[in-house]
Amino acid sequence: MAKHTQAHLSRTVDKRKPPALKDMTKRQMEYYMGAKLLEIGVDPNAAIYRWATEEKGNQEVYTYSAYWADSKDKLLQEEASS
Repeated sequence: MAKHTQAHLSRTVDKRKPPALKDMTKRQMEYYMGAKLLEIGVDPNAAIYRWATEEKGNQEVYTYSAYWADSKDKLLQEEASS
């Protein structure tokens, strides 16, 4: 079985919530992602991270993604060529 080389975490937040709550949600996501990477044996410092935000009506969906190994190399190549 192939090893995973990326992980994604999503949370939905009401757009009308205060910015401080949204920032706290993002900090929590960063913490949980780091903990998850440690759990699966990946050094969190070896990964690169990207944020994505999608609006759905009165909601915002935050997605925090981590890439390491082959996925990290591929993402960096794609970003360099664009």
